[in-house]
Amino acid sequence: MPSVKRPPPPGSWAPARGAARRVLAPIERILAVEASSGVLLLLAALLALGLANSPWRDAYHRIWETQVGFRLGPLVFERDLRFVVNDGLMTVFFFVVGLEIRRELHRGELSDLRRATLPLAAALGGMVVPAALYLLVAGGRAARGWGVPMATDIAFAVGVLTLLGDRVPRALRVLLLALAVIDDVGGILVIAVFYSSD
Repeated sequence: MPSVKRPPPPGSWAPARGAARRVLAPIERILAVEASSGVLLLLAALLALGLANSPWRDAYHRIWETQVGFRLGPLVFERDLRFVVNDGLMTVFFFVVGLEIRRELHRGELSDLRRATLPLAAALGGMVVPAALYLLVAGGRAARGWGVPMATDIAFAVGVLTLLGDRVPRALRVLLLALAVIDDVGGILVIAVFYSSD
């Protein structure tokens, strides 16, 4: 007689749900105040630009070279702050944005191929036009950097959206997020294909 899979008894997932709620609750509280995260991003960018171009630039760069990490028994993780932000926190950021885009592809504004065509076309234009303008302006050896201006800064795009809050229609928010993600993926592919040997 074949074995029959039975559903888990009611309440068997309760401890896992409770643990997930405890972990996600602080993140949800921060994300609930979207405008504050957008303001914080813009202020941090202005501060970073100011410090990097000031007499204190050496101290600013030393902050990014500060070693941070943790030890868990025999396992040791130690990297500079720049690595933690660029390769750690930005990975989480892209993961969350990717989940939002995935949801829109399955059940939202991008679930229809006709609707998904606009952000795809806009992203392609957003990659080709800056690269073409760069090639027109830069000449000689500098023209090798044509792939640099291709990517949209998705963090700032999300920051502007959060500053505007509910004044931005959901469809426009999804369009901008999809455009920025497609644009960034395209930029990464260009870097991988054309600049990987450099």
